[in-house]
Amino acid sequence: MTTKIVFAIVIAMTIPASAQGVFDRIKQSAKDKVQRIDTKTSDTMDKGMDTAEGGASSTAKPASKPAGNSAPTPDASAASGDTPQTTQSPAALVKVYQNYDFTPGDTILFADDFVSTQDGEFPEQWELVKGQAVVNKQQGYSSFLLTDGNYVQVSPRVKTKNYLGPQFTVEYDTFFLADSYPLMVFFDNGDESASLSIGADSADFSSSEVNLNGNLPVAIGSDNYKGHWHHIALAVKNHQLKVYVDQYRVLMVPDMHFTPLSLKMGGIGSQEAPLIFHTMRIASGGGMNMVGQKFTDAKIVTHGINFDIDKATLRPESMGTLNQIKRIMTDNPDLKFEIDGHTDNTGSSPHNLALSQQRADVVKAQLTAMGIDASRLTAKGYGDTKPMADNATAEGKANNRRVEFVKAG
Repeated sequence: MTTKIVFAIVIAMTIPASAQGVFDRIKQSAKDKVQRIDTKTSDTMDKGMDTAEGGASSTAKPASKPAGNSAPTPDASAASGDTPQTTQSPAALVKVYQNYDFTPGDTILFADDFVSTQDGEFPEQWELVKGQAVVNKQQGYSSFLLTDGNYVQVSPRVKTKNYLGPQFTVEYDTFFLADSYPLMVFFDNGDESASLSIGADSADFSSSEVNLNGNLPVAIGSDNYKGHWHHIALAVKNHQLKVYVDQYRVLMVPDMHFTPLSLKMGGIGSQEAPLIFHTMRIASGGGMNMVGQKFTDAKIVTHGINFDIDKATLRPESMGTLNQIKRIMTDNPDLKFEIDGHTDNTGSSPHNLALSQQRADVVKAQLTAMGIDASRLTAKGYGDTKPMADNATAEGKANNRRVEFVKAG
């Protein structure tokens, strides 16, 4: 019962000149790897993904993970829609993500955690444009693996063709194998295209007029990037692009000179080194514009406060939204909030009611730990009793999983 956001953009089936710069760099890297890949032993090949059997395993088993990237196997009874579990304690969460400023959009346009897709099958919410792809378990999570194609491409099925507006966000989690190439986001607006590539060392953006890149911090870059799950967050506002990897903002593009309207995911994938991601969400809007202003709205609806699957354990990426709430309350010292927890209708109503109350209590405790006086906060769980969207669709369920801050007193 999480609430996250993702941003998408569609690219033409041919590779446009505007994105060729990133493609050329990746192709050259691919040439450098050919000899090493061709001489792999059969034992190494066995570590790859076998789509026919529905298995997926990493070629690089992580011995340890950077702070904020824990990824144990989720409970078998986990409810669909929640974020994979983390072992982060509240104190560690605040320390690691204390400066995180990403907040997702307020209306989810597309959401897929791949839990409802059977292993070895292609997900119904996606369209295969080029190459091959399949859903399979990776490190315990239902994930989308792009397994075959020199620029395999898949696109989310969104009812509206041009679904991205001037302000939107995209979020997904990706697992990077030792011999993988970067998972790419291809943007399109019908007239031209652009691309974003995030690999072990850098994030690269390329359009017809802009080619910018930012290096990943040492804590999560290079060998620390490989063999781990990483949370990717993208925020676009009026042609400005911000790219986050885990708790770090790694790339800022002040002006893309490009207006994205849709997206595809893809890159160079193979059976031995597939491109892997899960829990993708695209949302319109993003970022609260209330910091430093007097708060007058009746409530704030958030989709950026996320929890472990079927639990009340706060996810570290929730700190972006919580930091914003803290600032709003600091700037408005008389403001009081009732924290309302809401779920979708997965699971029984009594269970959802209890879970939503636990989650609301956790949010209150976290804000109190961040310095907000507990007397200014109350917590109330509503379970699935107040849906804001139709639970019949994945996007509807994702919009219903939310935390609201209702003005009190």
